[in-house]
Amino acid sequence: MSMDVTFLGTGAAYPSPTRGASAVVLRCEGECWLFDCGEGTQTQLMKSQLKAGRITKIFITHLHGDHFFGLPGLLCTISLQSSSVVAKQPIEIYGPVGLRDFIWRTMELSHTELVFPYVVHELVPTADQCPAEELKEFAHVNIADSPPKEGQGRTILLDSEENSYLLVDDEQFVVKAFRLFHRIPSFGFSVVEKKRPGKLNAQKLKDLGKWVFFFFSPQS
Repeated sequence: MSMDVTFLGTGAAYPSPTRGASAVVLRCEGECWLFDCGEGTQTQLMKSQLKAGRITKIFITHLHGDHFFGLPGLLCTISLQSSSVVAKQPIEIYGPVGLRDFIWRTMELSHTELVFPYVVHELVPTADQCPAEELKEFAHVNIADSPPKEGQGRTILLDSEENSYLLVDDEQFVVKAFRLFHRIPSFGFSVVEKKRPGKLNAQKLKDLGKWVFFFFSPQS
């Protein structure tokens, strides 16, 4: 499987003329997964060979502005570049509790109606993940009041045995989130490709009486 990583931004606190705020894209099998979306991410995307419309999943590590202030603008740009006629799979968005409310209120106050569906999955932090005064309670958005294009997302709790949050488990990948300890609830993400069976038909080779050997020599 072909996979590559593009660093759109590695700066902290704010973007600069030569360095964008936090944003990384993992591209595989024609899809793009975005990790963090700092201010100016869509501008960095335009400078790259990547296409915003290819983004199918977005993962937000924490709710400091330099990691997610670019998200509303990016969603609006994807919407403007999308056709309301062509059916599009929902964009899956993962992040800490409070992210759904942020997106909903931003869309509401700006009178924005996205033409594509999206789903926000929220990770619930543990009490010991940050200083007590920074662990805030967020009012959940009433489903009846949510935008028409927002699907029903999951509220994901920590698996105490695995010490992680299971986000994605499909035929190709397992994606998990892990607790990070910061001034506010934060998460790191791991993407593991599942093992895939080889295409060599060993039984057919045996039937034909032929063998193929592979030799590997360690490099010095």
